[in-house]
Amino acid sequence: MDKVKVAIVGFGTIGSGVARVLLEHGDRIARHAGRAVELAHVIDTDLARPRNVTLPPGILSDDLSRVIGDPEVKAVVELIGGTGIAREVVRKLLESGKDVVTANKALLAEHGPELFETARRLGRSIAFEASVGGGIPIITGIGQCLSANQIQSIHAILNGTSNFILTEMEQHGAEYAAAVAEAQRLGYAEANPSMDVDGSDAAQKLAILAQLAFGVRVRWQDIPRIGIDTVQVADLRYAHELDYHVKLLAVAELGAEGLDLYVSPTLVRHDTPLAEVRGAYNAIRVVGDVVGRVFFHGLGAGQNPTASAVVADLIDTVVGRTAITFRTLDLWSAVRPARVSARDPAKIPGRFYLRFQVDDQLGVMAEVAGALGKHGISIASLIQHEAEDGAHGAVPMVIMTHEAHEGDIRHAVETIQKLPFVHPNVVRLRVRD
Repeated sequence: MDKVKVAIVGFGTIGSGVARVLLEHGDRIARHAGRAVELAHVIDTDLARPRNVTLPPGILSDDLSRVIGDPEVKAVVELIGGTGIAREVVRKLLESGKDVVTANKALLAEHGPELFETARRLGRSIAFEASVGGGIPIITGIGQCLSANQIQSIHAILNGTSNFILTEMEQHGAEYAAAVAEAQRLGYAEANPSMDVDGSDAAQKLAILAQLAFGVRVRWQDIPRIGIDTVQVADLRYAHELDYHVKLLAVAELGAEGLDLYVSPTLVRHDTPLAEVRGAYNAIRVVGDVVGRVFFHGLGAGQNPTASAVVADLIDTVVGRTAITFRTLDLWSAVRPARVSARDPAKIPGRFYLRFQVDDQLGVMAEVAGALGKHGISIASLIQHEAEDGAHGAVPMVIMTHEAHEGDIRHAVETIQKLPFVHPNVVRLRVRD
């Protein structure tokens, strides 16, 4: 059987998983690729740390030039992570005539336009299924399988760490800090989990999906985002009382005035598929004008799910399918105009959940309602319980609004926060019915 040589750059958790699949399942991969796929080089800066895979002698090295200078290597998997060194490595690989497979969503969200243009100019391709959703085939799903559709909306749980933390808080009553610590203990969260919990990771992935589905050109930093670090166990309890679960949703929704984009903890109606996603799982609901609703669900991170997507991309690259789709992919193309533009975040409509801690005194409800009314916001429902132990005379006030604009809600909350009887740290969440 003919064979083709491939390489891996970056030999951490995911790189080890990819190497193990290539080495242990060569017959299966050869059947799908139509030829043997030989792992010729693995490059990493740390040659000594233990991994859960044993490489054949002579494969592991810290010398990238071994890959760049090997004309028999046709495709390279980049698994370095980050945006600095990875950007230079991918550029060098493309310039040396290699096709690239990557799981690096931060790299694509930050430098996708530049790298895609370089690949197109050089007649090379970049495959990136594993960059969003781990083992969920969402890139292929939107880019190929749903290509007969105008995508209408994407509602997605794209960060397994945040979903795990919210699940721990909801099911076990764990406070936020304890839930984060458990996620770290299990390997779901990094030592510094800020990119996960503040919504940045989900925004990077949403930027890729929005570009792919809608042709919108947006920097991930410009996508409005609120993280789960503002959510408390009390909010999950009130959401349950209202028949909702709280999920960190990444949303892209096409309307007459443009594309709504945001990442926010959101009350999702119970017994709906997104509401029932637990633990470290991801889920993406896509609506197309022809197909209707399509739901993707699976592990969005981890060694095996991500390795599954990376090796599938590698097979497609070796076979030549990636080259065909990459040429026609409407993604970061300088020759294709943007199909839609993102709407002003202040104009994005929706219902909202607001929780205030207020002094237990007469007239509070009237002043809060008056402040909302001055900004054109009406109240759909109200929950007000007695003061909890240790609340020092403060009582919780939970308001569900009718539909309002993001900017009006933000200004109303700013006004209410200045009232003398309102305590700090007002919680504002979106509501998805």
